[in-house]
Amino acid sequence: MTRRVDGKDLQRFATEAFTSAGMPAEDAATEAEVLVWANLRGVDSHGISRIDAYVSALEKGSMNARPEIRILAERASAIFIEGDHAMGPVVTNFAVAQVAEKARATGVGWALIRNTTHQGAMGYYVERLALMGLAGICIVTNPPNMAPPGAKAAGTHNSPIGFGVPGGEHGPLIFDMATSVAAFGKLTVAMDKGESIPDTWALDEHGEPTTDPAAGRILQPAGGYKGYGLALMFECFTGLMAGNPLLSPHLLKDKEGKAKRGAQNSVVAAIDVSMFDDLDEFRQEVDDLVRAEKSLPTRPGVDEVLVPGELEKRTLADRSAKGIPMPPGTWDRLLNVAEKFSLELPREVD
Repeated sequence: MTRRVDGKDLQRFATEAFTSAGMPAEDAATEAEVLVWANLRGVDSHGISRIDAYVSALEKGSMNARPEIRILAERASAIFIEGDHAMGPVVTNFAVAQVAEKARATGVGWALIRNTTHQGAMGYYVERLALMGLAGICIVTNPPNMAPPGAKAAGTHNSPIGFGVPGGEHGPLIFDMATSVAAFGKLTVAMDKGESIPDTWALDEHGEPTTDPAAGRILQPAGGYKGYGLALMFECFTGLMAGNPLLSPHLLKDKEGKAKRGAQNSVVAAIDVSMFDDLDEFRQEVDDLVRAEKSLPTRPGVDEVLVPGELEKRTLADRSAKGIPMPPGTWDRLLNVAEKFSLELPREVD
């Protein structure tokens, strides 16, 4: 049975869980906010379904509950940040604040984060920048989980990228995508719902396409060589520049030959729109662009043209009013965490 829970109380539950797992209260609230932000917009692959995995990672130390985030290098428009395996939203929000300040001072801010962990939905961070009146870009890379076209083994990560620009009445225009056809989190959601997946999403342990989400081991790139090419170049702009490459198998081991602690590398960038155009005029132009796209004639059977982020906005309105659906598998994860820390489960919505 799928339950619906109140978004604010789900955030309370997640905050308490992460605090119980050793995080400072402020950092726990940040992590919870990013997860619930995704659920509210229908991006359940990057939402609360990850909570038990995060708690486990905190306990094992692959995610650092109390990291020493520090600045390794800094110039007027750029900053290099050591994440110390912090929870992704904690160090990424730090980077967002840094690039926003630099963009306002110099026109552009660029942050490279080394050794972060799972950041959640990229759209969260670029929306934050867009709401500040800045254009934002966010990229992240990880060890390999996606096969190049024609390969039976993983060669790149399905590195996501998010773009955001400020808008007027429409609000920020946000685009957030992985370079794979579907993220691994979508396989988890399919398992939680007891559903199969298209055979274009993933390969099994033998490198063959599968429709069983539980058998999926390697993701397939979106657009063939296009998704693969983007992922490969993103590694150059993150892991290679950070001196922390993650794709070559021999680079995933330390000097003693032991597996490296799990890590991600990320770029967060901000551009001050007002350096190039009046911000109010730019917002109006974004609104005009959206209207132009939506005014295009549609093909038979198509009701309307949608712009990036539009479905998520509609889902946000629906779930804010009616609650966030929790499929059986996700609810079981919440139950496990609640029992582990003796927490009150999030309130169900009638």
